[in-house]
Amino acid sequence: MGFTRLTPSKPTIAAISGFCLAGGLEIALWCDLRIATESSVLGYPERRWGVPLIDGGTQRLPRIVGLGRALDLILTGRMIDAHEALSMGLLTEVVAPGAHLERALALAESLSRFPLRTMLADRRAAIEGLGMTLQEGLALESRAGPEVYGDALAGAQRFAGGEGRGGAGAGA
Repeated sequence: MGFTRLTPSKPTIAAISGFCLAGGLEIALWCDLRIATESSVLGYPERRWGVPLIDGGTQRLPRIVGLGRALDLILTGRMIDAHEALSMGLLTEVVAPGAHLERALALAESLSRFPLRTMLADRRAAIEGLGMTLQEGLALESRAGPEVYGDALAGAQRFAGGEGRGGAGAGA
């Protein structure tokens, strides 16, 4: 019950190989994106021993996969393979064995090429707006605009000049 109570200030990526269970899954859920190998197994087997989820698992999992799927894993202690986790939205991507760290680092590098202030403003609006009504969330999103207007104008000018056309500079 430490850092998982905080929201990271920048995007985070989990690189998962093998078993990602209990507190390990709660840490992975703390991350924005989750890359796992084909042989990974995820779940909350601590249900079997009466150990509660205390590092955000009951709050983050439903926000990521929906309440019904989250309750399936939380209540039953069922463990799932990487492909089922991907199909329910728990994982961002599944890769070949041994490729998880390389892929996570490549994804991090591609994110680092984007204009940071606008990416962080959009990320913050998505995270903070989750518990709001649509109108409140739209208002939050619109307040971020003036903070990054200069960056947006510069980006639009680069695009008008031909940058990013045909997939060039598209990132991930």
